[in-house]
Amino acid sequence: MKKSSLCSGPISRRSVLEAGGLSVLGLGLSDFLRFQAQAKEGSAAFVDKGTSVIFIWLPGGFPHMESYDMKPDAPSEYRGDLRPIRTNVPGIEVCELLPMHAKFADKFTLIRSIHHEFADHGGAHKRMMTGRPPKTPTGTINDAPAVTSIVKNIIGSQKRNRFEMPVCVSEVDGNRAGIDTFAMGAAWLGASNNPFIVAGDPSSPDFKVQNIGVRKEMESRIDDRLAMLKGMDDMRRDVDKSGVMNAMDSFNRQAMEMLMSERVRQAFDLSKESTRTRERYGMTAYGQRALMARRLVEAGSRFVTMVWENPGGATPKNCAYNWDFHAVNCHIFEDCKWKLPIYDRALTALIDDVYQRGLDQKTLIVVGSDFGHTPKLNPQRGTKTGVIQPGRDHWPKAMSLLVSGGGMNMGQVIGATNSKGEHPIERVMTPNDLWATVYQHLGIDYSVYLKNSQGPPLQILPFGKPIEELNPKMT
Repeated sequence: MKKSSLCSGPISRRSVLEAGGLSVLGLGLSDFLRFQAQAKEGSAAFVDKGTSVIFIWLPGGFPHMESYDMKPDAPSEYRGDLRPIRTNVPGIEVCELLPMHAKFADKFTLIRSIHHEFADHGGAHKRMMTGRPPKTPTGTINDAPAVTSIVKNIIGSQKRNRFEMPVCVSEVDGNRAGIDTFAMGAAWLGASNNPFIVAGDPSSPDFKVQNIGVRKEMESRIDDRLAMLKGMDDMRRDVDKSGVMNAMDSFNRQAMEMLMSERVRQAFDLSKESTRTRERYGMTAYGQRALMARRLVEAGSRFVTMVWENPGGATPKNCAYNWDFHAVNCHIFEDCKWKLPIYDRALTALIDDVYQRGLDQKTLIVVGSDFGHTPKLNPQRGTKTGVIQPGRDHWPKAMSLLVSGGGMNMGQVIGATNSKGEHPIERVMTPNDLWATVYQHLGIDYSVYLKNSQGPPLQILPFGKPIEELNPKMT
């Protein structure tokens, strides 16, 4: 996938919450908060149920035939080398490389019948991230707001307290921090509704959240500067009797509180967790992002996106950086042997932890991707290996997703594809049915229209309805 530059909105990421580069006055963050407050007029109907979402995004196309929708009876050129195993729920099988999944199938549900029509990464990202068919089939710059931006706009504008945890957080690799890389941009909702980006590998010994919290060595400097600011503020208030300065000061105070907040700093601090817990998740980018996501929703964040591409370290020669399993990129079965065990450990640790800590009624875990991969294998010569190897190409006509928690019905499979995994034949759905489920879980009325600065008001979700099988009240 092509890396893209940062979104050129009214506020750049560099000016928002970067402790290293943000001036002690907090002016960059103050501007950001002021824009955010002005966006309140776009808020929609919202019933705060105290619920949250952890969204795991697998860029490149999660291979449904090697994970959650295996076809052991299909011809060899379809089924591939891997085999399914039974789980603790009769009738549910997963890939043999996911043995920990097999122990927790009663705590997740597989959805095998979501599909769309966009076979390019760009169009597929936009289709999945926004809940709208994009105007162009390529590129990852949104023409409609990502779901995360709508969630931030609606929930963030309803907050009554002056200080809160970031509503939406996105955890990404250090070189993938551009808001447009994965079609997470806010489009016409404005840059103030972009998610809060945390870039880097949290399993790395030198990992630091660069854009929140104040480093210890800065605290004395800030204390000195605050004393100076107090004198400046007194002088300014004598000059400005109009009330404008007081309004500006409220944003500066909020910016400083977020910058210095011990609560925020601790929520992002994985050292607060025991070594045993961290190792249960796995000392990988996948595992430590998952642990951070659990900490963030516990602290009050409402929508945490984890982008799982490279699990950490050097990519093996016969493997791909992400889940883009073309034969020219990787040997699909060797890549699965590398990534899937790490994925298995991190995801099941998160699911188990959410249930063990009693978060399963309020926190919904969703695992999704831009699309599946072609049911029929397409061997080609590998770019890095120089030999003919198996792979699969893009396939939006079928994909598999996983959901867990949220007080919903678990331990089931919803939908089915045909005998070769080519297309849904039962309970056919689109990404919008997933997002309708997510919005309902968060207490957002997705039928509401949002004010569009670039045109007529647009409905939050133009079509789709919650997945009934997940609703305990419907069964």
